[in-house]
Amino acid sequence: MSLLFLATTHRVAPGLLTWRAWQALRSASRVLAAADNPQLPYVREAEVRVEVMAPDAQALVTAATDETGPVVWIASPDGDEELMRAVGAHVVGPSVAAEPLELEVLHGSYDLPGARLLDLVSVMDTLRRECPWDRKQTHASLAPYLIEEADEVLDTIESGDLSALREELGDVLLQVAFHSVVASERTDETAFAIDDVAAAIVDKLVRRHPHVFGSITADSAEQVSANWEDIKAAERAAKNGAETSIFDGVPMGQPALALAAQLQRRAARAAAPQELFTAGRGLAAQLFALVGRARDEGIDLETELRGAAREFRDRVESWARDASPDAR
Repeated sequence: MSLLFLATTHRVAPGLLTWRAWQALRSASRVLAAADNPQLPYVREAEVRVEVMAPDAQALVTAATDETGPVVWIASPDGDEELMRAVGAHVVGPSVAAEPLELEVLHGSYDLPGARLLDLVSVMDTLRRECPWDRKQTHASLAPYLIEEADEVLDTIESGDLSALREELGDVLLQVAFHSVVASERTDETAFAIDDVAAAIVDKLVRRHPHVFGSITADSAEQVSANWEDIKAAERAAKNGAETSIFDGVPMGQPALALAAQLQRRAARAAAPQELFTAGRGLAAQLFALVGRARDEGIDLETELRGAAREFRDRVESWARDASPDAR
């Protein structure tokens, strides 16, 4: 006597079961399922006889003990964990049969990597429909949160608090999902959904990694970077036609040090004359030149300055604690 719980994931389409699951269904003495189980029509379409019954622990135990062969219960998408515990209590309880009932869980489908992203899409769609705050948001109203969440990720990395990184990255991922659901509601040619966002970045990654997905050879990180920039330049030329700028795609709204460093990198790749890097007078020109010096030495001045600011904060906080009357 045996009772097999056939568990599936709702993130895989009903009917897509493993070979072992189909084998268990076809060889079972009885196959049982609730009337609303999404697998039901597909299992029946495969000519497996399924009996509909309510999810009741005592009834399942009785059905299994009355059969000499295995009985399969097709679990609901949530796994029927409470039902499984109740069945287990019956099996080990005072009503146990003379011959012990074997219980087994068979997973008929499995989540693929990234499957929980489907849950995020579903939750975001629900919030957009049912939450008053989420319903009123626009790309413009959400923009400050994207910047804030990205800054929090950077702060977490710089502070070394890697245990908190997962949550902070989740907050950034939420912004991507949120902007995508807002965009999907438009009815003109600017509309897109999160699948379009994913497809675009997949296409870009494949296109910009010909040494992985194509026939180009790149034996070093420097070669990969050079190929990447060449491909980006070709993409810009194809997008903008003959009228292109070496600074196309540089976001001018980014922090000033990062902006100066990116502009200088682009200019250096274009072999711009050195006097263009050092032109100008005053403190701003000196600071711009310092960015160039840091670039030549492989230093990210934005990161270095943030680190110096963090150290300054720690020194001042330590001084304030020592100077506090409570510390005396």
